[in-house]
Amino acid sequence: MTTLVIACGALARELLDIVAVNQLDDITVECLPARLHNTPKDITAAVSGRIERARGEYERIFVGYADCGTGGELDRLVAEEGIERLPGAHCYEFFATTPVFEAIQEVEMGTLYLTDYLVRHFDRIVINGLGLDRHPGLYDSYFAKYRRVVHLAQVDEPRLERAGRDAARRLKLAYERKLVGYGALETSIVHLRSA
Repeated sequence: MTTLVIACGALARELLDIVAVNQLDDITVECLPARLHNTPKDITAAVSGRIERARGEYERIFVGYADCGTGGELDRLVAEEGIERLPGAHCYEFFATTPVFEAIQEVEMGTLYLTDYLVRHFDRIVINGLGLDRHPGLYDSYFAKYRRVVHLAQVDEPRLERAGRDAARRLKLAYERKLVGYGALETSIVHLRSA
């Protein structure tokens, strides 16, 4: 059975690794631009358009997004289409898994989460994306309520840990790293083989 995974561009590296390591040759991964997270209201329309174009090309379609700020719109779409999506509200939850994420959140509500993707692209997404490079006075407005950064690491890579520590230092927040791997992302994709 051929399967198309329509996914967030922020998951491309991880998804391609999961497919390769697990030899999921019948799964095709296509990623929509990661910048859609800046306008979550546009995610559902983009996914819907790709589903429409995929009809007849694949036997099964899976959506590689959590809710990602769509306010339930993505859930309505996948229900209408009779397909599935990744579990949870966001990538932090499915990477860490729901019980682990909830336990981390319970310790400190003022937590800013980073994935490996966000660590790799911290300047572009956070510093430039929020205008902090042009308006450094915004640091306090954006991050005053945060106490720590938790880097939910997918891979054990010292370079990424250093970059995560540097990101936390720049935000004047404590740093914590949890190696969570691919969590429910991997479980969901591998499950497609047997579903």
